[in-house]
Amino acid sequence: MAWRSRLSYIGWRHLSIFSNPSPSNWTKVVSDAEKIVGYPTSFMSLRCLLSDELSNVAMHVRKLVGTKHPLLNTARGFVYDSRNNLQMRGLIVLLMSKAAGPCPSTSDPIHDSMVSGIYPSQRNLAEITELIHTAFLVHRGIVNLKEWTNSDGPLKDMQFGNKMAVLSGDFLLANACTGLAQLNDTKVVELISSAIGDVVQGIYHESSTSAEEGSLTVASWEDQTFLSHGALLAKSCQAAMKLARHGNESQNLAFQYGKHLALGHKLNSDLHTFVKSGSEPAVFSLDSAPVVFHRQIVGPERWRHQLKQVQNMARQIDYTKLRGLIKTERGVSQALDLCSYHGNKALEAMKCFPPSEARSALENMACAVTKF
Repeated sequence: MAWRSRLSYIGWRHLSIFSNPSPSNWTKVVSDAEKIVGYPTSFMSLRCLLSDELSNVAMHVRKLVGTKHPLLNTARGFVYDSRNNLQMRGLIVLLMSKAAGPCPSTSDPIHDSMVSGIYPSQRNLAEITELIHTAFLVHRGIVNLKEWTNSDGPLKDMQFGNKMAVLSGDFLLANACTGLAQLNDTKVVELISSAIGDVVQGIYHESSTSAEEGSLTVASWEDQTFLSHGALLAKSCQAAMKLARHGNESQNLAFQYGKHLALGHKLNSDLHTFVKSGSEPAVFSLDSAPVVFHRQIVGPERWRHQLKQVQNMARQIDYTKLRGLIKTERGVSQALDLCSYHGNKALEAMKCFPPSEARSALENMACAVTKF
């Protein structure tokens, strides 16, 4: 299989994935990168977020305070996200735009509109990317009411929260689509539209497999993760090159960087529970990368036996015990190898861009996703 050849490629192991844990490493990388593009990307969407329409929605969302609806946690993350994950995509689009620089044609009149090495259309694209990502984050906060019980809280609160999640997400997505049309580039519209479709497809697959966790293979995990987590970033980076009228080679390199960085970032997130030090309770998905690798190593029969071992009388899984079983096999180390592979592939994609602060920031991000 393709993933086996990746893991056996020792040349990709030069990044140290066993460096000392540094919780602030990613935060520092993002903070330094924001200084290069001119302002924190968390404020890129203020024009939309401070509009009268969304302010009206926000007033209704306040009614959810005191309930357990996940929309509140999503909204809180817009104000403070300790891992700086929410605004990552727009920042990367801006850095990619700055790293690539102006298009080769010096006679092109659009050069005059560049500010700090970035075209206005590229800044608009970064904002659009953030709006799309935020819209899907809000939509992911919709609660499955079929699984809701009286002990979880009043049903009417969840119903109201779901309505607000749908309304807010749709509003953000509509604004993103309007901004996308205003870029006046049919190729870019096609790229980002296909990315939206990819995210929808990826989320659908996640929902369909979560009902029967344990059905993913390593290959299908990568495919699904690219759709739900990587397609938007990869195609936005490619679109940024298209807006600056760069050639197909630059567009492909930008796409590859976004793809591999997103996959590496997701692997880093999945691995965090398995490699971090401390005695915190284990919480992870049975379709996270280390579990998928472990399940493929031990086989379906032994995997079912291990699940029974860690279940109590109420058939609830003790994730701390399950984590211990998973760490006895090579699933975690193989997931670490794959994380290193994607980080290095992202670094490789940047080699063809001229040396600059923006390129260095993108390289630092690629290195950061391989550190824990």
